[in-house]
Amino acid sequence: MRSLVLQAVSHTIILEEPGRSRITAVCHDVDEDFIYSAVELMNADADVDVSIWKTSTLGSSEHHSGPELITTITTPSLTPDPNSAEIISMRFVMESRTLVVVTRSGDITSIPLNIDPIEADVVGSVDFGILAAAWSPDDSLLVLVTGDRKLILMTSAFDVLSEAPLHTSDFGEDAPINVGWGSKQTQFHGSLGKAAAQAPSASLSSIGFSPDDDTLPRISWRGDGAYFVVSVLSPQPEQGLSRRIFRVYDRQAALQSTSEPVAGLEHPLAWRPSGNLIASTQRFGFEGGGSGKEGRHDLVFFERNGLRHGEFGIREADLKPLEGAANKLHKWGYKVKELSWSSDSNVLAVWIEMEETDLVQLWTTGNYHWYLKQEICPFEGSSRFTSITWHPERALHLSLTTTSQLIQRIFAWDTFASKSGPLADSGSVAVVDGTSLLLTPFRMQNVPPPMSACQLSLINARSPVLQGRRAPVHVTFSPAKDVLAVLWSFHRVQLWDLRTRQIIGRGKVMDPVLLWEGEVGRSSVRREARQISLWTQDTHARVAVLSTEYEAEEGDILTLADIRGDTLVGQMDLQLPARNGWLLASLDKEIAWQSVDGEIFPVTVQDDGVVLPTSRFPEFCLCSSTLTAGNSGTEPRVFVGLADSGKLYAANPESRCRALSSSVNSFVVTSDFVIFTTTSHEAHFVPLESLPDFLSSSENIASTQESWERRRVERGSRIVTAVPSAMTLVLQMPRGNLETINPRPLVMRAIVRDVEAGRYRKAFLAARKHRIDLSTLVNRDANTFMANIPQFVEQVEDIEYMNLFLTSLGSSSLDLTLVAKLCDLIRTELEAKDLKKYISSIMTSYVVKTPPEHELALQLLLRLRDSEPDLVEDAVKYIIFLVDTDKLLDTALGMYDFSIFLMIAQHAQKDPREYLPFLRELRSYERYYQRFKIDDHLKQYEKALKNLSLAGEERFDEAIEYVERHRLYELALSLWKDTDHYASVLDTYGDWLFERREFRQAALAFLEADKRRKALIAYEKALDWQELFDVAISSDIADSEIVNMGWRVSGYLEGLISKKRFADAATVLLDYSKDVRHAVIALVEGNLFSEARRIISLRKVPDLLTELIHPAILESRNQISEDIGEMKEQLRKQLQRIRELRIRKVEEPDAFYGVEDTALHNVDVMTDVSMAPTAFTRYTAAPSTASRTTKRSSRSKRKMERKVGSGRKGTVDEEEYLLNSVAKLVNRFMTTQVEAGKLLPHLFQFTSHHRKEGLSLQEEIIKFEEELKDAVEETWRKSFEVGEAGASLEDSWATRMDRLEKDRMVDPLDKVPRPEIPLTDWRVTLLDTCKS
Repeated sequence: MRSLVLQAVSHTIILEEPGRSRITAVCHDVDEDFIYSAVELMNADADVDVSIWKTSTLGSSEHHSGPELITTITTPSLTPDPNSAEIISMRFVMESRTLVVVTRSGDITSIPLNIDPIEADVVGSVDFGILAAAWSPDDSLLVLVTGDRKLILMTSAFDVLSEAPLHTSDFGEDAPINVGWGSKQTQFHGSLGKAAAQAPSASLSSIGFSPDDDTLPRISWRGDGAYFVVSVLSPQPEQGLSRRIFRVYDRQAALQSTSEPVAGLEHPLAWRPSGNLIASTQRFGFEGGGSGKEGRHDLVFFERNGLRHGEFGIREADLKPLEGAANKLHKWGYKVKELSWSSDSNVLAVWIEMEETDLVQLWTTGNYHWYLKQEICPFEGSSRFTSITWHPERALHLSLTTTSQLIQRIFAWDTFASKSGPLADSGSVAVVDGTSLLLTPFRMQNVPPPMSACQLSLINARSPVLQGRRAPVHVTFSPAKDVLAVLWSFHRVQLWDLRTRQIIGRGKVMDPVLLWEGEVGRSSVRREARQISLWTQDTHARVAVLSTEYEAEEGDILTLADIRGDTLVGQMDLQLPARNGWLLASLDKEIAWQSVDGEIFPVTVQDDGVVLPTSRFPEFCLCSSTLTAGNSGTEPRVFVGLADSGKLYAANPESRCRALSSSVNSFVVTSDFVIFTTTSHEAHFVPLESLPDFLSSSENIASTQESWERRRVERGSRIVTAVPSAMTLVLQMPRGNLETINPRPLVMRAIVRDVEAGRYRKAFLAARKHRIDLSTLVNRDANTFMANIPQFVEQVEDIEYMNLFLTSLGSSSLDLTLVAKLCDLIRTELEAKDLKKYISSIMTSYVVKTPPEHELALQLLLRLRDSEPDLVEDAVKYIIFLVDTDKLLDTALGMYDFSIFLMIAQHAQKDPREYLPFLRELRSYERYYQRFKIDDHLKQYEKALKNLSLAGEERFDEAIEYVERHRLYELALSLWKDTDHYASVLDTYGDWLFERREFRQAALAFLEADKRRKALIAYEKALDWQELFDVAISSDIADSEIVNMGWRVSGYLEGLISKKRFADAATVLLDYSKDVRHAVIALVEGNLFSEARRIISLRKVPDLLTELIHPAILESRNQISEDIGEMKEQLRKQLQRIRELRIRKVEEPDAFYGVEDTALHNVDVMTDVSMAPTAFTRYTAAPSTASRTTKRSSRSKRKMERKVGSGRKGTVDEEEYLLNSVAKLVNRFMTTQVEAGKLLPHLFQFTSHHRKEGLSLQEEIIKFEEELKDAVEETWRKSFEVGEAGASLEDSWATRMDRLEKDRMVDPLDKVPRPEIPLTDWRVTLLDTCKS
């Protein structure tokens, strides 16, 4: 769907007064962007003087000088025709920077350009002359066809590799093998029948060549340089005609294949660089020509094996001279002179020689159809071209020469699409095909090319000036409506009203009418129009035509013309500051022009006609557009352009410019989005309102780009157009076919637009069609939607649509309260509108709530059962479809109404044997017990217990059993409170608590139920000894029983001592068991030496001091000493390991930290093949090459996450683990220090031995404290610095592992806080005086 436009043009006059001189050949220097032209002049000696001129390549940023003569050579002439060129090949060899000129006389001349002065050297000569020559694409081989019909293959150093006769009877190495079943007699001939199979084949003697054939050989290389083809006339046979044939050779000049005989085959030859086609031409309708009507002329294609591979007809009707004109030069009035492919194989140039002038046609193909895109004629000074050459690297750069001028033209691809916005957007696209436009409005229909919805012929009786003239150069649409402007290079303009139908119906989808035709701008043979822009309003049209003067040094000329109705009311020319610029597409009448440097000028018509610059792109962007980032019309303009590099730029008038993406192949601007496709096969949707912030933001823009919506598209897709009203995006695949998609952003924006305008039905249908959650209609503005519910119900009146909307609300992510409110409002509106009609929707509004209100829905049916039985029956059937039948039956049963239960069961086609026996059983019970059975069946146990409590006194035992079964104790207590059964319920509740080992709560329940024995047992189990003895003594328990109770409570098995409540155990033993000795033992076990000594003194039992306290306190001292020894050993080992790790961190940082891409944490799949260990194994003890499972489970992920930071030896987290361990050791030492402080006073007060042990313990603690302080100081020597920490919003396993991966580079000293050892008063200073 793309067309070729003329991006830039240049005319360089090399010969001011050509006389008998003429340009005959050109070649390109792609390294330095020069074009070398050869000018021939026959001197008095009948030799040819060849002048070599150097000219800058169009588009070169380094050279802008005029033509420069660099050297002149003289060569003999063998050409009898003075109009024929002597030079048959001129090539610039980049490796040696040498020009090589091959002439018909047989000379091969080398002109080195890197030597000053430049001197030509004839490196070789062929005696019989040279008829054709061609270099391989890599400049390594040269093929010659000599005058004595020999084929010579030479190297770039002109060493002959092969020399062989040109004509041979061999087919070649790829000769086909005949197995007998491929003959004509065995083929199927359709309706022609057997006669066609038995018809004799055409004799080779009857196959001839065209009268337009120049009889000279042709050579063409394939793009990769692996093969070349030679086209030549076969020798004249004794009987019959000579015919043209071509042969394919490889790089060693070995014959590979020979073409099949083709009648009327002509001399043009061009091998497509991509290698799949060899192009030539074929004539029909004469003796020796092809079988067909006279005048038929085809461009035919062959494969490398010589077989035909398609063709298309040259439109000879447009090339023939007008009626009455004589054919002086050619039998048919024209002939094809040469063919040439562009370097990217997309454009085929056909050089045609007509009676009065020459013509170059540019053809492209798509979907097996060939389109005529451009036609080029010579301009003032000559009517003939002398050569056409494509640039070897720039795909659409074409160089043409006349006798005195070098013409350079740069083409580009563009899509002529309608720019109208909603609601007038038709999505029309125009494709140029010769003198016709192929039009398709994609809003109405998607017609795959090469077909179209309408074929508009631009030549008609009203425009005789266009008869036989060229194809248009540019086409554009008005942004207001479907009005089309067509521009020719000679400033001819046509305006067409396409009259596109935008509603579904009968009749033509397009009915174009010509509105106006005429010339815009001063028509001149030295001025060529390149682009047109159009803006219309009612009957007024403003046309802007961009043109370029050939030989002027000034810039482009912009012609503004106003047309009212069918009259041109005025026009004016504006001089622009540079040449070969381009107009930016716009949705209004504002015009902007872009220079070749990317600078953007808004065109303003002032008194002096000045054009002021405002912004710029970093590089030239032919596909560009002007847009307004908002809907109010006051927002600043934004310019968007796509460069040849694939970068899509956005710029604003503040001269800020940023790249939206760097791999774009197409884009389109709609009223809401900039949509572009990338080479990674994705379509991106950039909201227009986000562009100003995107351009002005100084922060990282990656997050903004990631927020733009995107979707995958087919490989190689390009955007044709977008139709916002139809929510469609039209894409064209590389092979030419079209695909229409409905991207979610376009659909969502259209739905929002309709909702805001109150077009709820249209929004609903769009969401339903494209499977968008219908809650989107509410999400935009819930309050406004609730206020407009009457309009919504009025528009979406269909019952099925209403049911669908309510169901979607119920399953949406909206707040449950909002959903319930919406359902209530819609139900109220439906009930008021027509309860009978919308009964199913009303039912739906009940059941989609969370939780569903099934009971209210069934109650509504009960109210309507008597008055509307048929309606209720239909409603029951619907609600059975909507809700699970079992749930409905349970709800109906829970309403204690058997009639509604039976109605649902019957319509649900339940087997009566499943429910009738159960109903009969229920009917046999009295009221409350019946309800109890129903609720118990429905597993509504609390409700069932309430009904059972109302069933009578005789049901109490059953109720207690029901309470125990379903653990309904709290409900039972509330039901039987203030009754005679309350104590029984409490007793049952206490037993249940006792079984659950909730002894304290059970004791309270037993006390409340006056079960004091059970309460004592519960208190004893709970070890609540104060409450236990209080209840026991107040209950007059015997003293012996209280003593035994004291022994049990304070015992070692399940008593206070077993729970390490030594002080409580000692109190119980003293107060209730009257046992001082065991009380002291309990205190000693808890290291409560002060309290034990107090008890001994109080009870006057000093023997217990030496018997129990003295040995126990020494034992406690030894325990503290052992703890100090363990801590000392641990500290020394860990400190040594920390030193080793820090040395390793400095000497081998890579081995210490490991090197790995953190993105590996997002990879779930690993190969089963054994792999070499990587840094990924640093979280384990040692690398492993064992095969892994193919996917990590959640359990394995958690296990791996726990390993991180586990501190296993050899892992990256070991140092952090050791630091944490040292910090914990400090805390442990501080606890031990406090215990020693309590112990030392007792050691000081006892015997000398105790005092000596206390002194040694104090010194031991002091020494370890100093060692610990030194270790902490050494370990945390680095000062603590607060680093930056970024919080990730996503809390996935991969995110957590990535965070840990980043943390591993942080110094552990920055993560583990330094522990502090406070100064505490724990020592006994008098012990220091006991030192000897």
